[in-house]
Amino acid sequence: MSGLIMAAQLLLGLSILVILHELGHFLAARAFGIKVEKFYLFFDAWGVKLFSIKRGDVEYGIGWLPLGGYVKIAGMIDESMDTEQMEQPMQPWEFRSKPAWQRLIVMLGGVVVNIIVGIFIFWMMTFKYGETFVPNSSVQSGIYPGSIGKEIGLQKGDRVIAVNGTKVIRFDELISPTVLLGNTNLTVVRNGKTLYIKVPDNILNKVSTLGIEEFISRKPLLTSKIDTVIAGKPAFKAGAQKGDKILAINNVPVKYDMDVIEQLKKNKGKELLFTVNRAGQNVALKVPADTSGLVGIGFDSDEIKIETIHYSFLQALPIGIEQAWVQFSTNAKGIAKVVTGKVDANKAFSGPVEIARKVYGGEWIWARFWASTAFISIALAFMNLLPIPALDGGHVVFLIIEMIKGKPLGDKFMERAQMVGFILLLTLMVFVLGNDIFKAFTS
Repeated sequence: MSGLIMAAQLLLGLSILVILHELGHFLAARAFGIKVEKFYLFFDAWGVKLFSIKRGDVEYGIGWLPLGGYVKIAGMIDESMDTEQMEQPMQPWEFRSKPAWQRLIVMLGGVVVNIIVGIFIFWMMTFKYGETFVPNSSVQSGIYPGSIGKEIGLQKGDRVIAVNGTKVIRFDELISPTVLLGNTNLTVVRNGKTLYIKVPDNILNKVSTLGIEEFISRKPLLTSKIDTVIAGKPAFKAGAQKGDKILAINNVPVKYDMDVIEQLKKNKGKELLFTVNRAGQNVALKVPADTSGLVGIGFDSDEIKIETIHYSFLQALPIGIEQAWVQFSTNAKGIAKVVTGKVDANKAFSGPVEIARKVYGGEWIWARFWASTAFISIALAFMNLLPIPALDGGHVVFLIIEMIKGKPLGDKFMERAQMVGFILLLTLMVFVLGNDIFKAFTS
């Protein structure tokens, strides 16, 4: 069932974004009197379509190939590769008859709409839900690093107080793109001493393979003080009480909640000797762990304070803009890492399967759906700006060259460039889809 939910969210989210992207091109073209012949969600490859209807001089429809969508603009070399139309005399309602600056606006229309959509969703999400976070100042027990974090020198209980010299206000800044893109300096307090730890350039490779929890856990450490004892479970039967502070398990000292969890995992199905401090007195408890390494206790999550900042309708707007900009710049920095060889392409690029699994998830939560859709909208805007023929960015580059030269590039050149672009995009699609399938089977 979760697989169907993932697929449904992906299909709905991408359909919304594709329609709005193409609407950006459509409205810009119509604003300059350019004829639009088709407006399609998905591609009607080889003339096969699921649905179509004619309104005025535009055919609206849904194709069978779910790889995006398109608007067919008269007098333009695009996805349709309609070379016959280009051989006819130029008409005043055609794309090619318009000034370069108007054609440039038409080509940027989709990207602009995707950016506006991303900002709008982030804005509305911020207005409705505010910003909820863990203040880094409330994290007294420090971080729980995984294997990647330990490899670069982080230790259990470290308190990271600054990133690149800037004070950390929110705990989740420790796993933000600023840190994960690497070449970052962390200021760490350990046992009262200040240390500096470098996050290497290639950290994203390892995080992509092993997961974010193997760098720094999203959950800060808690002390080993028991907050909950579940009735009927082993700890309850052994006499554990709320407020007990676990000092040792089988004479192995424990300080944090994760120390306790680690010891329980090592001793699944065994009887354990808990040494706890209760009202200033040490008490010994014999607690049998079940086969999953559980004993029925919980720790005091109230040690970590959670804050929510609420914004007015207008106050939320700059927050939404900032969130969109962070996503856009993160995409740019990520591509730069791939181009320079600091991040492997198979770990940097995700296709529909990975987006469905890791972005949308297997549970339909509307807040998550819209946040994920905003994230993808900004990613689509960035990807469409890449200077690849057949993408909006490729057309933009050619139009800028035309404006510099003072005359358009030849139709034959544009046809060949479009074909090269199609081959590049097809290769990329095959790569990311294959990469998705490989990750799904090996995760």
